[in-house]
Parts: sequence; structure tokens; C-alpha cells
Amino acid sequence: MPTLLAEPLRAQFPPLQSGRAYLDNAAGGLLPRRSIEAVTAHLTRYGSTNAMSSHQPGQAVLGLKTQARAGTALFLNANPEDVALGPSASALAFRLAAAFARLWGPGDEVIVSGLEHEANASPWRELERQGVTVHVWHARRPEMRLHPDDLAALLSPRTRLVAVTAASNVLGVTPDIPAITAQVRAAGAWTVVDAVHAAPHAFPDVQAWGADFVTFSPYKVFGPHLGALWIRPELRGELPWPRLSFVPEGDITGIEHGTAPYELLAGWLGTLDYLRELGGDVLGGSGSGGGEELNRAALVRASARIAELEAPVAARLLEGLLALDRVTVFGPHSLEGRVGTVAFRIVGEAPDTTAARLSAQGVDVGAGHFYAVQPLSDLGLYPQGVIRASIAHYTSLDDVERLLAGLRG
Repeated sequence: MPTLLAEPLRAQFPPLQSGRAYLDNAAGGLLPRRSIEAVTAHLTRYGSTNAMSSHQPGQAVLGLKTQARAGTALFLNANPEDVALGPSASALAFRLAAAFARLWGPGDEVIVSGLEHEANASPWRELERQGVTVHVWHARRPEMRLHPDDLAALLSPRTRLVAVTAASNVLGVTPDIPAITAQVRAAGAWTVVDAVHAAPHAFPDVQAWGADFVTFSPYKVFGPHLGALWIRPELRGELPWPRLSFVPEGDITGIEHGTAPYELLAGWLGTLDYLRELGGDVLGGSGSGGGEELNRAALVRASARIAELEAPVAARLLEGLLALDRVTVFGPHSLEGRVGTVAFRIVGEAPDTTAARLSAQGVDVGAGHFYAVQPLSDLGLYPQGVIRASIAHYTSLDDVERLLAGLRG
């Protein structure tokens, strides 16, 4: 069987064969070929057959959902019964907020970090309708890092929840999640961590993080458009989320709402198999071929391999942008405490104009506010936003050089 080392890694991703430099991975990752084939194979064999215990195709589809939940749990270092799958992390967060709205009211407080994507801010701001007070834990400029002293000033006996990202989707900043969750737990509150932007770069470990709730999006981790939510097991029975009448209290399926997109679950399993093989190759190809089962150890190795592949590309991206005249980089100017996502502007040029000019040259970056309302407002950059260049483990140094050349021109 060929391994990922024998076959160039980038060849596994069909869109990379177009000749374009794709640097908008923060908006959505590319899918490996086996994920795409898994979606097609599922639809070819089962169409829109639903999960049913009364016939063979329905049993197979039901088994697929069980597999997808188990695979997602391995990705998070969790138990399957604590993992929900849905259309997006945003949708699952709003469903969680509906449960909180039945628990909290006037006198209760929530803290939202100043680095958040609105998926980890707007759902908790909805609690203001119940009389909950929402505070912002602002990041300190210019590097836009969160400081524990600023959080300590906001925490009180009335604090119920602190929302914080594991990596800013626009600035790339990576807060110290275990330290933050420990500080919040000591104050008697819960923590919800948005791992959507962090997950493609360093796979989450909910056991090590110490959070109470964690969300991420498989479509940012080289899978189809899905969202996932982990809930600390002892909390599931306490959360009165709206659910179908026959679903027992605390059953994670109660927050999933409706029929699953089974073809997308099949694609996500294809992605996880790709990651399993990537992890196996760290040990000289031991994970390739042969139908080995997905396991956490291989995923941990895959995460380490991704970090290894990204490091030189992220370094070149950041140093190259910082060296350009007329370019202003926002957020940290070093690789410490950040991922390979860089926000910048060209002096005298609107972000969408810059992005359009680059795209005409075959270099695709993002432009706008990317739902990162609070951090860009604090920097005075909202609503026009910034240009965002974001890498993945399949991004090449040539992709970055093409970006830098396009900016020089």
C-alpha cells in the first residue's frame, strides 16, 4: 500500500491541483480525496436513507452515525456519549444557550473574551434577554493577548460562564486554555471554549484543557460542513435544552435536533482516516493501509506532524509580511502564542480591493471582519476588517512566496 510519504501530501487534495495558492484555510479547509470519495460512496449506496433499526440499509446508516460520534470523540480525547454533531458550531452554541436561558436570569453574569468569533459571543449575548449581564474581557493591544489579571477583575460570585477561544480566527492568537479554565473553575464558573480555529493546527484535548464545553467545526479540519460540541459528562443531566419529548434528559442526541447529514458524517470519517494515516507516517508508515482502526495515539501523532509541517510556512508568512513596506500586521509579531493566521492591511488600499487583486493573480486570501466583531472593533478595524492569510499543513512555501510577490507588485 502507498503511504503519504510515498505519495506527495498535496496530491491528496484535489483543489490544490488547480494551480492557485489557497491561503483562506481559516474560512474552510480542503478535503482529502478519501473524504470526497466517502461522501460519494455513501450517497451512491444509500441515497437519503435514514437511520432505522427495522431494515439493513437503515441499520448501516445508524452504525455510521455511531462511528462518526466515536471518531469525533477520539479526535477530542473524549467519550462518545458526551459528543454532539450538528450543522455548525454556531448552531450547537445557540442550542446550548437555550439551555442556559432556562437556568440563569437577573443577577447572573457571563464573561466573553475580546478575541471571539461571534459564534462564541452572540449565543451568550442572547442571555441578556433573560436579564443576564454580559461583560467583555478585552485583549490588550497591540498584540491582542488576554491577561489573567483582567479576567480576575471581572470574575465574581455571580459569574456563571466564561467564553474564550483557543485561537483567534482573525489574529491567530492562542490563549493559555488550561490556565484560563483553572482560573474560572476556582471562581465557581463554567468555561466554554471555541476550538474551531485551533483544531486544524493542534487537535483539542478536552481532558487536558479542563473546559466544561468545547466546540469545533470538522469543515475547518479538512472535513465536510459539520459542527461538534463536547459537554463535560457530569453537566449533561443539568442542562435543560429544548428536545424531542421521547429523548431522555441528559442524552446528547437531544441537542442534535433532526436528521443527521449522513453523507457528511461519512466524509468526516474519511478525513479522520486520512489523519490516522498521517499520524502513522510519523512512525515510518506504520499507519498506512491495511484498514487499521482509528485511535487517539495516531491522531496525537498527526497533530504533531501538522505542527511540524506548518512551522516553516507560518514563519515565512509572518516574517515576509512584516518585512514589506506599506503592510501593517495586526496581532503578535512573533510565532510565540499564535498559529499561522495573519491579519494585515495595505496602506491606502481597502482589504477587499487587495484580496480581489491577489485573486486575479491566482492567490486566494480572505478579506472582511470574519465575524470577529469584538477584536476588530477594539483595533478600530470594524466593519471594513482586514486581509487574512491563513495556512494549513498542506500549504507550501511557494504559496506564501506567491502572496508576498503579489503584495510587492
